[in-house]
Amino acid sequence: MSSEALNGTLRMAYSPCPNDTFVFDAWAHGRIPGAPALDVTFADIDVTNAMAERGELDVLKVSYAVLPYVLDTYTLLPCGGALGRGCGPLVLTREPGPDGLDLTGRTVAVPSERSTAYLLFRLWAADTLPGGVGEIVVLPFHEIMPAVRDGKVDAGLVIHEARFTYQNYGLHKLADMGEHWEGTTGLPIPLGAIIAKRALGEETLTRIAETIRASVRAAWDDPEVSRPYVLEHAQEMDPAVADQHIGLYVNEFTADLGEDGYAAVRGLLTRAAAEGLVPPLGPNALDFP
Repeated sequence: MSSEALNGTLRMAYSPCPNDTFVFDAWAHGRIPGAPALDVTFADIDVTNAMAERGELDVLKVSYAVLPYVLDTYTLLPCGGALGRGCGPLVLTREPGPDGLDLTGRTVAVPSERSTAYLLFRLWAADTLPGGVGEIVVLPFHEIMPAVRDGKVDAGLVIHEARFTYQNYGLHKLADMGEHWEGTTGLPIPLGAIIAKRALGEETLTRIAETIRASVRAAWDDPEVSRPYVLEHAQEMDPAVADQHIGLYVNEFTADLGEDGYAAVRGLLTRAAAEGLVPPLGPNALDFP
């Protein structure tokens, strides 16, 4: 257990994206009575994934795809993350229609090979591209759409607010990874997880989960209170896009994973393990204390 945790302050990392700042605003600003104090680090998901693999910080927002690599040190919290319907990653191309449909042997830019988006993409490709894609290029997510537009790559896998802005780059949607996942499984789309160090102990972990739920409820009860925090970190995002982002990614599963949420997570990681993309999960790996 870190010295900060022992002193009552938890070191936490999450992204500057609107859904995370919306969810954690009340906790980060001390508006949840009795909650542990937070020392917050802002970092994109590929950075927090790497932090988790190194065992850094007490609580992190990570991709569900990284869970099989970190569950010895961290436990999955039953709330605070991002799952949903109609919110999956997109594959974008410059050309619409049939000319943009065959990615066999083509170059595809992705935000990370340890991202949930990448697992969903690989599962989609396994079902729809028997010849397989060509080269995978990892780029920061904000560089992917310009790279597709400029012809540096043949296609791009995009996440976050790119769902709402890709038309501004003159790009076209080739496929929706979420539609494919929901259509083949009937389950919601698992995207981002909240994890906490097992060494914190059952009592503290339960308290963290209760605090996250209280922070979510506070954000829903009075959304305007969180607005300055959301827009401060939204990287010049249009406020209307920020609202769309929150509306899509903060939902019932944020308050509680529930039966469908856990089924989605286990389903994704089981299928990914069968494709050799991640190590297999143990039978009780997702249990929360």
